[in-house]
Amino acid sequence: MEVVEAVVGVWGSGRVGVRISPSGTNYSMSDSNRVATFSYAVAGLNAFDLAYFHLMEPNEWGADTGLDAAYFRQIFKGALIVNGGYDRQKGDAIINSGKADLVSFGRLFLANPDLPTRFRLNAILNEPDSSTFYKGDEKGYTDYATLKLKPIA
Repeated sequence: MEVVEAVVGVWGSGRVGVRISPSGTNYSMSDSNRVATFSYAVAGLNAFDLAYFHLMEPNEWGADTGLDAAYFRQIFKGALIVNGGYDRQKGDAIINSGKADLVSFGRLFLANPDLPTRFRLNAILNEPDSSTFYKGDEKGYTDYATLKLKPIA
């Protein structure tokens, strides 16, 4: 909370967001009581009138903890962004349910640099190649094909 307070003090609450991964297990992340720890932390964020709270939901890279959008929507009072294995259909569904306000797409955006266009056209998506993630070069980041659209005459 001290870090959030300091950052908000410099930039203002409307320009600060916080992202957490309460279900993450990468790099030996763990907590003996995730529910208590993250419930307390997220409830504390309400005091800062943040621009958003960005939640990494449980996915194949984390534990199935139940610490998802439905859980945190009851706690956090501001804009809630979710991420974690969403496609267009799942993204639309969670927004329409009221459990989240926005959806971010990590891997889908890596594999589809033109993702908004593909969503708008309901086009086929490139599959992300996770074996190339975090390897230190352009492979898997800048070499995916974009749609070939015909110019409007």
